[in-house]
Amino acid sequence: MTQTIVCPLCEQPPPFRELEGPDGKDYYLCSTCYLIFADRRWLPSKEEEVKHYLNHENGIQHQGYIDFLNKAVHPALPYLRPGMQGLDYGCGSAPAISLLLKKEGYTLDNYDPFFFPELDAQKKYDFIFSTESFEHFFNPKQDLQRLSMLLNKEGLLVIMTEQWKKEETFAHWYYVRDPTHVSFYHQHTFRKICSQFNFVILFTDNNRVTILRKK
Repeated sequence: MTQTIVCPLCEQPPPFRELEGPDGKDYYLCSTCYLIFADRRWLPSKEEEVKHYLNHENGIQHQGYIDFLNKAVHPALPYLRPGMQGLDYGCGSAPAISLLLKKEGYTLDNYDPFFFPELDAQKKYDFIFSTESFEHFFNPKQDLQRLSMLLNKEGLLVIMTEQWKKEETFAHWYYVRDPTHVSFYHQHTFRKICSQFNFVILFTDNNRVTILRKK
């Protein structure tokens, strides 16, 4: 491991604890923010990512996928108010969150770096959903800075990404087997995100869904 590696979330320098995933790839655990991140040489190419994402059955017509997304939508609804403007950040090739929230009376824009790349950087949102996207971030700090900039004061950030629990079970965790999953978060990671990017935790199931409010 070279000394040029830093944590892509908190920018802590080495040393890191080295981990091996179920795929035989190298991962690092940051002792400051508890982010586990893939060695840069294992990051997928854009072509590999797009090919993988297009194989997902994640359209609005797939009831299983909708039930899955509702695990994030339902806890968020009590925090939403009429007239709020939202964004689905990392919506994929077949946006579904915006359609689900439309039924609840909310309007959302869609953004995805591969399929819906247009995003007005000057526009501010009252809430942002980012479901099953955080694990794909090569540089979580950059994405979180961008998300914070896109949110109004007291805006909501609804995150869905499965959290790692124990270091000793990481090598057998199914979530790491996806070749496009490169960043993995712990409960402690979200506390660090709050202090680093000026958020507070409104809700967490301590497993997959976390709702933050921008201060």
